[in-house]
Amino acid sequence: MLDHESVRRLRAHAQALAGGAREDSAEAVVRRVFAIQAQDATAADLGIRVRGRDITAQAIRTAYEKERSIVRGWYMRGTLHTIPSDDARWVLRLLSPRILAATSRRYQQLDLDDDLRRRADYLIRRVLAAHGPLTRAELTEHLTTLGMSPDGQEPFHLIRHAALTGVLCHGPQRAGEATYVLLDDWLLTTGSARWEEGAALAELARRYLAAHAPATLEDFAAWSGLPVTWARRAWKLLAESGVITEYGGLTMLAGRVEELPGPSDTPDVRILPAYDNYLIGYRTREMSVPALHQARVWPGGGLIRPTVIADGLAIATWSRGSGARSIKVDAFEPVPPQIQREVDMEKDAVVRFLRPTT
Repeated sequence: MLDHESVRRLRAHAQALAGGAREDSAEAVVRRVFAIQAQDATAADLGIRVRGRDITAQAIRTAYEKERSIVRGWYMRGTLHTIPSDDARWVLRLLSPRILAATSRRYQQLDLDDDLRRRADYLIRRVLAAHGPLTRAELTEHLTTLGMSPDGQEPFHLIRHAALTGVLCHGPQRAGEATYVLLDDWLLTTGSARWEEGAALAELARRYLAAHAPATLEDFAAWSGLPVTWARRAWKLLAESGVITEYGGLTMLAGRVEELPGPSDTPDVRILPAYDNYLIGYRTREMSVPALHQARVWPGGGLIRPTVIADGLAIATWSRGSGARSIKVDAFEPVPPQIQREVDMEKDAVVRFLRPTT
């Protein structure tokens, strides 16, 4: 039986957020945690930074745009994530049918019927082949030829639909703005063309456990957006393969509990961005944020504030000062001097990351 502290330390270590765990490149970070929340591009970059060793914003751009080893798109729960590029196709094939089905009512509300969505996919494919990369505004201008207003939600949903059907993905930034490119042109085709749903489901669950365990199948369902019935199927497949172990209702990959790092005299302090997947990769929150302070992290309205964690436990929220020149930390309780020194070092690292010297 694992106590709460052990569970938290194992989870934080799996996420490269405790026990001194850090990766040396943006690609290595994303491969370790499999998916970085990426609704906000800067927050996604900060989510990679905090798990890495001296990773710069430019190094992250290189991974996205030159190496093309990581890619941003709509994956788990239909939300923007950054994942390893060579996983993009099979993850889309597994998840996108359910995401599209869940969006069907919104398509009806916006009068985006099947025929219009097909025509939009064709138009986007043709336009990107001829003129890409294109920004959302530039793609929207082309989509208005199908008879829709550029100011409504229709263009966004058609662009997202094209992403979910494998037409496009995020490409290089242009003046700090995202662009879109044809997925098949941007990402190399890797691996076998063979695909089997059960194997893909088990692999997604295995990747989740590698980055989040100890966890439950309900946690996996909440993270992935898949039904609990699918999660049960994934757990069964993994159990039959002998790759998981149960610890008092929590599941881990076999052998991982032996990797539990010992307690350190110096707490491992990290500054997490808003919407970080360490905070939302589980169905419940009590392991990472004290119950008394959860409303400060989740104030409502879908917001998840950026936090400071020490050995995986949230101890504060934070915000950026004017022009990213400073970081303001709002501690839940008085911070001991030893931890405060680590907080100050992390604050300086975030400021350097956001405002690199030239």
